Amino acid sequence: MTVTKVPACGTGPSKSASRPGGRASSGTRPAPLSFSSYVRARGPGLLRTARSLTANPCDAEDLLQTALTKTYVAWDRIEDHRAVDGYVRRALINTRTSQWRKRKVDEFACEELPEPEPVRATDPAEQQALRDAMWRAVLRLPDRQRAMVVLRYYEDLSEVQTAAVLGVSVGTVKSAVSRALGKLREDGELGVLR
Repeated sequence: MTVTKVPACGTGPSKSASRPGGRASSGTRPAPLSFSSYVRARGPGLLRTARSLTANPCDAEDLLQTALTKTYVAWDRIEDHRAVDGYVRRALINTRTSQWRKRKVDEFACEELPEPEPVRATDPAEQQALRDAMWRAVLRLPDRQRAMVVLRYYEDLSEVQTAAVLGVSVGTVKSAVSRALGKLREDGELGVLR
């Protein structure tokens, strides 16, 4: 027969402390609750709390996830697991307050939409009609002005290059082109198309 030595009272683990789910000998501390079982049991109630803090159900789910993440990180530091609900509610409120403070107002309510007017697609026929009218107006210019406008704006030559091609001074090109553009602005056929 083997004799087992029984520890003196209070010097070893009690039967209840060694059982899963048992209480410690002092009776003040319950068995540790697992985080996943807590979330399964209290999730719907906590989600209702989160929904009362936000206007959008999707934001409430995000808020609850953030608060539960903070709770999970601190799970081992929480001594009394009976107070976890209060801890999570406080995390919900603090997180929501932080979100509210960090919120950037990017949108403002107004009567008219701030979007620019949509760019009207130009009709190729209208573009061709404008080109034809412009060319007819250029053909009505005097020969010298027409030559300078064509070289400057159709051939895209500089004033110096236009003067060299025509054998005139740069000042002559500037003044002749200026007078030609004035006549084009006053042309009746182009005024109707604008």
